[in-house]
Amino acid sequence: MMSSQETEYHSKDFEWQELRQQIENDPTLRYHFLPYIHQSILSSSSSSSLDSQSWNQFHARHVTGKFFKERRYLFKEFPELASCEEYSKVLEVGCGNASTALPILRGKENIIVFACDCSTEALERATETIHASNVVSAERRFRPFCWDVSTCHFPKWLICDSCHETAQLKQNIFLSGDFGNNESDCTTDITSSKESDCCIGGVDYVTLIFTLSAVPLHRMSTAVAACFSVLKPGGLLFFRDYGLYDMTMLRFEPDQRVGFREYKRSDGTRSYFFSLDSARDLFLGAGFTELELEYCCVKSVNRRKQKMMRRVWVHGKFQKPM
Repeated sequence: MMSSQETEYHSKDFEWQELRQQIENDPTLRYHFLPYIHQSILSSSSSSSLDSQSWNQFHARHVTGKFFKERRYLFKEFPELASCEEYSKVLEVGCGNASTALPILRGKENIIVFACDCSTEALERATETIHASNVVSAERRFRPFCWDVSTCHFPKWLICDSCHETAQLKQNIFLSGDFGNNESDCTTDITSSKESDCCIGGVDYVTLIFTLSAVPLHRMSTAVAACFSVLKPGGLLFFRDYGLYDMTMLRFEPDQRVGFREYKRSDGTRSYFFSLDSARDLFLGAGFTELELEYCCVKSVNRRKQKMMRRVWVHGKFQKPM
């Protein structure tokens, strides 16, 4: 049962459907919803290289780290992180400057966070942030690595082919109920937190927090499938990203459209805005089970400009089937 504080935190400031009707009836915003004629798509390697360069330059410009705020809401949005077992393993995809990794490390003293990003600049900032914190054993529990999940599967040290096949076989046995004389061993092995000599055996949780929207739309399914592959059976993926009709979407000019609901900023970084259906299709298409999926509609005030802003995010929680 949720506490009153959590209930207040999850409450909506406005109805998404009402916002949708208002936006779609505004003729000045109609270009956002027009069909988009697809242009030629660069090869994955060329596109990935350009994306990495853009994000390197982005993080170099925001070297002080003040551009990002520590995401202290994570344990309220995803309480499983607070109640997880000791030495649980989290994979933070698109870690940026550690605004997600740091509160996870701070909130759970024994949790281990593997963090990847396609930007080496981001990883440098993240490592500096973690090392400068006063979090217990943070340097030892934070394990960053450079990787673009939208172009290929994760490295084998996360979960090797042999362990992946073994886990899949045991998952099939578990589903069929044909345990023979080793029912308890099968169940324990699937969810084991121990690392083997060949790999770490997969992760218990994956976080995709304002990361997937920065990936070109045609590469998103590759990224989600990779996340699915490294999760242990029963593992959870936590998702939060930009939602359709968020105020930042409405600020883009017509010439910044690079796809339907997909935009590119002048610095080369991208942003996509999810509907519930588009998010659902991606995750269920990869094999996930949907546990939670909703719009978060929040009013915030720009104190300097004294202007009210309507923010829309998509909150999701997905599970790899047991």
